[in-house]
Amino acid sequence: MALRAQYTLINSEFNAFLFAPIGEEGNGMMLSVISALARLEIDPWEEAARLAALPKEIATTALNRLIDRLPRGLWVRSDVPEIAARLIELLPGGALAVEPGRVINPSRLKVNRSTIGWLLILALSTSLLFGMLGNRTSRPDNGAAASSAPSTTSPAVER
Repeated sequence: MALRAQYTLINSEFNAFLFAPIGEEGNGMMLSVISALARLEIDPWEEAARLAALPKEIATTALNRLIDRLPRGLWVRSDVPEIAARLIELLPGGALAVEPGRVINPSRLKVNRSTIGWLLILALSTSLLFGMLGNRTSRPDNGAAASSAPSTTSPAVER
């Protein structure tokens, strides 16, 4: 079973966000978003998807709160809102730039019907092809039928 796109590391739309640095830790190492979320026992891809689905201001506030829960690095507390805003911009579409209470146009969420039609045609064609191949391999072999026919030779004569 293949992983959903947001969970594949190579092609994840969240990579820019997840692997971005939050800031330098006390030991001199850079702390990435993915490491920070893992330390907080939060699934990084689920959280990235959740934040990307929120309006930008709400996503920034939520990430700000998460960063505040981390042990303090070399960044100062007053920089956290700025860090969170910078990181939210790295999400696909920079999070939803929709004000709270504003309705998203439903036409943007419609599924392309021609794509569904082509997928149905492909599925039907594939099932027909496999059906024909299945019928072809289940036919009895003519050679096998001939070998099961009674023998017409006379029995051997004893001496």
